[in-house]
Amino acid sequence: MAVAVVALAAAGCGKTSNESTGSSSASSSSSGTYSGKGIGLAYDIGGRGDQSFNDAAYAGFQQADKEFKVGGRDVEPNDNESDADKVQRLEQLAKAGYDPIIGVGYVYGPAVKEVAAKFPKTTFGIIDDNTVEADNVADMVFREEEASYLAGVAAAKATKKNHIGFIGGVDIPLIRKFEAGFVQGAQSVNPKIKIEKQYLTQTAQEGGFSSPDKGENAANGQIDAGADVVYHAAGLSGQGVIKAAAEHKVWAIGVDSDQYQQDSLAKYKDWILGSALKNVGGAVYELTKSVVEGKPLSGEVRGDLKSGGVGFADSNPKYRAMKDVVAAVDKAKQDIIDGKVTVKTQ
Repeated sequence: MAVAVVALAAAGCGKTSNESTGSSSASSSSSGTYSGKGIGLAYDIGGRGDQSFNDAAYAGFQQADKEFKVGGRDVEPNDNESDADKVQRLEQLAKAGYDPIIGVGYVYGPAVKEVAAKFPKTTFGIIDDNTVEADNVADMVFREEEASYLAGVAAAKATKKNHIGFIGGVDIPLIRKFEAGFVQGAQSVNPKIKIEKQYLTQTAQEGGFSSPDKGENAANGQIDAGADVVYHAAGLSGQGVIKAAAEHKVWAIGVDSDQYQQDSLAKYKDWILGSALKNVGGAVYELTKSVVEGKPLSGEVRGDLKSGGVGFADSNPKYRAMKDVVAAVDKAKQDIIDGKVTVKTQ
C-alpha cells in the first residue's frame, strides 16, 4: 500500500496522519458506487505501533484499502487531549469527505455522538462502546470475556505452580470484563488456583494503556510473588509485561492482536503462550465493506466466539506442542459456542 506522511492542518486532528492513496484518489470503489474519500481512522491512546489494539485496527484499514482501493487517512492522538480535540479531529475527517470514520476506543464515545449528528450522511463507527445510538453510527463491540476465558484455561493448564497473574491497563468496566473471563476460565480448570490481579492506573490519562515500564514493573512484581503465567489487557503497556515474562522465562499471554507475530516483540515471542484475540481489524474492514457496498452497518455490532469476533491465537509451536493445553482450550471454546458455558462480565 502506498503511504505518504502528511500533517493535518488543525492541531486538534492529532500529531500525525498517514494517507493511503488508494486508486483514483479513492473516489470510487470497484463497483463505482462509492463516493467517499476513503477510511478515516482515529487511534486510541498509544497510537499505531502498540502491537495490540490500535495495530489491529490498522490491519483492518490496510485490508479494506487493499481490497476496495478506497484509500484513507489514519490519525494519531495527542498527549493529554480533551474530548474537544477528538471532536475537532473527527469533524476535520468528515469535512474532508472520509467515509466511514472510525474512532478506535471507547474514549471516542462523546465525540462520535456529537460529530455524527452534524454529518448524518457520513457513516461513523466506534470500537468498544455501545452507547452511541444513531442511524449513522455502528457500535462495534466484543465479548472480550469469552476470549479471556480461553486465556484463563490456557494459563491454568500451562502453569507449573498453580499461580498465575492478570494485569489490566486501566480500572474500567471494559477491562474488568477481561479479568472476569480470565478468572472464570482459570477456575474452571482449578478452583483453587492462585490469581494475582493488578490495574496499572485508575484513568487512561495516567498512562495505563501507554506505559511499557508500568507493565514491566507490575509483571515483575507478580512473577516475584510466584506467578508463572501472566496475562495482560493493557495495550502498549503490555509490551513491558511480555518483556518481563520473557526475561524471567515464564509464560505471557497477549491481547487483541496475535502478539507472537509482532515484529517488535520478536525477541520475546518464545515466551508468548498465546493471545486473547479481538477482531478489531475485522470490524474496521466489515464497516468499510458495508459503506462501499451502499449498505452501511449501524447499531450494535457484537463479535463473539461463534462469529469469530474473538478467539485465542495458537501461533507459538510450543503452545501447539502442549496437547493437553490445546485440547482444554478447544473444548472450552466449543462449550461456550454451544451454550454450555456462559462467561461472566464481572
